[in-house]
Amino acid sequence: MGSAAKRSTIYLDPKVHRVLRLKAAETDRSISDLVNDAVKLSLAEDAEDLAAFDERARERSVSFEKVVREMRRRGHL
Repeated sequence: MGSAAKRSTIYLDPKVHRVLRLKAAETDRSISDLVNDAVKLSLAEDAEDLAAFDERARERSVSFEKVVREMRRRGHL
């Protein structure tokens, strides 16, 4: 970890902590590195979701009722 790293206290479920300790030992990495990677992955997924929402914001919306009526008309319901 770089010198710009910030210290934070988090509380983990004991079982999660045990698995993290084991994984850290097995992979020769620190728990902090594993947690940082997991948080970065989660934030990257959030960024992808937000980008998808932005992209779809320009799409025409269709009401739920119209979708149900159309499905019934086509014999899907």
